[in-house]
Amino acid sequence: MSIPSDTKKRAVSLDLARGAMLLLIVLAHAPLYLYASEPGILQRVESENLFDQVVNLFGMFFIDNRARGMFAVLLGYGFVLSFQSQTAKGKKEKEAVKIIQRRSWYLIVFGIVLAVVIGGQDILMAYGLAGLLVSGLLTREIKTLKWAFAFITLFYCLVVPVLWGFNLQEMGSYGFAPEVSAGDAYLQTMLLTLISFPLIPLLIHVMFPILPSVLLGMWIARHQLLTKPENHLQTLYLLTFIGLAVSLLGALPLSLIGTMWHPGFFTAGVVSGIHMLTGIAGGLAYTALFGIIGAKLKQPGRMSHWLIALGKRSLTFYVWNEAMLVLLLSPVALDLGGQVSNGIAALIAIGVWVVSVALANGLEKTKRNGPLEILLRRLVYSHK
Repeated sequence: MSIPSDTKKRAVSLDLARGAMLLLIVLAHAPLYLYASEPGILQRVESENLFDQVVNLFGMFFIDNRARGMFAVLLGYGFVLSFQSQTAKGKKEKEAVKIIQRRSWYLIVFGIVLAVVIGGQDILMAYGLAGLLVSGLLTREIKTLKWAFAFITLFYCLVVPVLWGFNLQEMGSYGFAPEVSAGDAYLQTMLLTLISFPLIPLLIHVMFPILPSVLLGMWIARHQLLTKPENHLQTLYLLTFIGLAVSLLGALPLSLIGTMWHPGFFTAGVVSGIHMLTGIAGGLAYTALFGIIGAKLKQPGRMSHWLIALGKRSLTFYVWNEAMLVLLLSPVALDLGGQVSNGIAALIAIGVWVVSVALANGLEKTKRNGPLEILLRRLVYSHK
């Protein structure tokens, strides 16, 4: 049976983006385990050689606070697709919203398991909370969605730089002390996270502008920018160009701190907040870029099929990648995080992602979905 063209376009644009997103996220999280290195800028550690310097600069310009934005845009886009799918099947709008909310609650549960039991760097709780916060907008007109985006984005623009200014001033440092240490034990870490995990999604939403990116994803989904990218190429080119320009300009001041520029800690915090805010544009630009690729890619090649296979199973392999980082880098496991530099940690992260691509391709060949995708679907739709 032939697949409708819209389905093909959606699979190519969205799943390619999700597959690439997982690489950015694993690269962003790997430095968090390097407890033996001196703090650098924010979560980056001090460079030991030229390769480390290149990895750190690349991370500041293209990964940090940009991967999170891309994830959030894709999440918002997925909310709208799921809502539209349910209403197309004859469900009432309120029932469709409840399904989105159930999915969001289960994302929070998955995030708790990842953070507490596995010990990984979790953002599923924060994105589950985002789903609960924005689900009511799924039934509203696009004008309401635009006003919500404008108001919430303005709020973050006013608050985030100031919060980070005071945060770095209080720390008295440009970078964070490591969250892990050589003496960490699994049971101790698990118990501490079990106590603190309710604060994780709340702090993320206060300190990082996630909601604007989720709302942007919902906005562009209403216009079908990724499901029908061939009809919106001019808009996608514009979003990519402007978004990348804003993102790169927003990253430039942060990249100068500690080398060419030594501002006060409050000023450095404000610059960090600007870096985070301009990451909203970066995440949107990355998403739009994959919309362009999806429109242009008439016959996906082998590498495209690999990325698509991974993107279809992004929940499973997000958790898998985080678990592998814990296994390889954490002091509670193989403890490479106490021995390697930032550059080597990036290579390890890429290796973890490559393995996930291979595993996802194996599942694709046997026509099996990801285990967590299967579990989530069963949990969400088991309610009558």
